[in-house]
Amino acid sequence: MAELATLVGVLKAAGEGTRLRLLALLADGDHSVKDLTEILRQSQPRVSRHLKLLADAGLIERNAEGAWAYYGLAQSGDGAALAQWAIDRLDASDPERRRDIERQVAVRAAQQAQAAEYFAKVAGSWDLLKKLHVPEEAVEAGIVEALGGRSVGLLVDLGTGTGRMLELLADFYKRGIGIDSSREMLAVARSRLAAAGLAHAQVRLGDIADLDTATGSADVIVIHQVLHYFDDPGRMLAQARRLLKAGGEMLIVDFAPHDFEFLRTEHAHRRLGLSQAQMSLWAAAADLSVEAVREFPGENGDNGLTVCLWRLSDKT
Repeated sequence: MAELATLVGVLKAAGEGTRLRLLALLADGDHSVKDLTEILRQSQPRVSRHLKLLADAGLIERNAEGAWAYYGLAQSGDGAALAQWAIDRLDASDPERRRDIERQVAVRAAQQAQAAEYFAKVAGSWDLLKKLHVPEEAVEAGIVEALGGRSVGLLVDLGTGTGRMLELLADFYKRGIGIDSSREMLAVARSRLAAAGLAHAQVRLGDIADLDTATGSADVIVIHQVLHYFDDPGRMLAQARRLLKAGGEMLIVDFAPHDFEFLRTEHAHRRLGLSQAQMSLWAAAADLSVEAVREFPGENGDNGLTVCLWRLSDKT
């Protein structure tokens, strides 16, 4: 039970119109201060002040990433419980709430369009760009090893890009489906798969942030260097979870936390890496458990990028 003074502080923090709107927005996923100022149409100092009050009261959490910070609902404690209680009682038809949701959708659509524009520019040289960042051969060997030599029925590669994962893992699935929102990337992938004679692999145009469950129930889902393009990787993970069959697994490859701002400004990254703690929280929220983690340091050691490979399994 919380002390009286603590509980009063939490209630005061939550009991204000803008702060309630912020809690409702963060219930739909993590956001940066920039996102929230665009949605609320309020100044950055004002939004930041409200966010600090909410964070100090334990209602939300702040994760710093380079020059940016992302905010999300607290995952535990009295503040988390009170925030969820208040959010559950908000009227979704309230005009102000509806406007916030519409602007939130528009902000996310603009971010996805920015990423799509970037992918269209780099589709032809995508694999080369990846090799510039990390020791790709070691990472790919780790992905193959994580499958343990098994053969699965359906493997789904989300954000398939040029189809490299479908090609790499072709011997381990009976049917492979790659999904991507970039037509240019898919054109490269189709050409690549056809050249390799992989008739049991197909690629489809689709929004991996809003997946169609008609794709099927996957034994294995691969998410390779994708989550850092999303402001809220946890939301993306929850979407992917809908395609995973009972007892299935996910293999997630992404960067460990880093400070290379140029990847955000020049290469459309939204998150500067994903931490082990963040992945554990996102996995738990999606009813997944982290079974294993491997790290692959770059050739430049402490001055370079490190890639992580997570193996997640269905908890149900």
